[in-house]
Amino acid sequence: MSGGGPLAGPDGALRCPWGLATEDYVTYHDTEWGKPVHGDDALYERLCLEAFQSGLSWLTILRRREGFRKAFCDFRIAAVARFGPADAERLLADEGIIRNRAKIEATLANAKVLAGWQPGELDALIWSHAPQERGRAPRTTGEVPAVTPESTALAKALKKAGIRFVGPTTAYALMQACGLVDDHLAGCVAREA
Repeated sequence: MSGGGPLAGPDGALRCPWGLATEDYVTYHDTEWGKPVHGDDALYERLCLEAFQSGLSWLTILRRREGFRKAFCDFRIAAVARFGPADAERLLADEGIIRNRAKIEATLANAKVLAGWQPGELDALIWSHAPQERGRAPRTTGEVPAVTPESTALAKALKKAGIRFVGPTTAYALMQACGLVDDHLAGCVAREA
């Protein structure tokens, strides 16, 4: 599927090739990926999940998403910011999530940082890095970048603000997932009109 154009799904509609790999992906592709996400807690969730995905398949994260939500109080920043060392140990034993100490510690540390921000500040920071102009729709998956100047700038801004476990690639995945960019292929049923 690497480098290919949109493919017809079971319903005949054209989709990005990755969006047809499993039923989970079809649903995520059609209803969530690339749709604008706003709100500090919602963006904190996506930021955390993208960090947990680093080095893994997104499907692994998607299939454990409810486990993540349960483990991290639905990613409510104020609640996760109150987690302490005992919570970190509990999370390391939680089979419903990815039990990676560095990623768990970053998630907790990031909540503590964000709890000190003003409401809407994370949303404003992330969305301030959306490209001012949208280029033409990619025709193949090979035309979709992994990193952009905007994602590099976003990663730098987040790191400068004390946010951990976010690099330019993770930042770009966040931008794609949260609708800052529309990387649905030309002709894809989910591409914005």
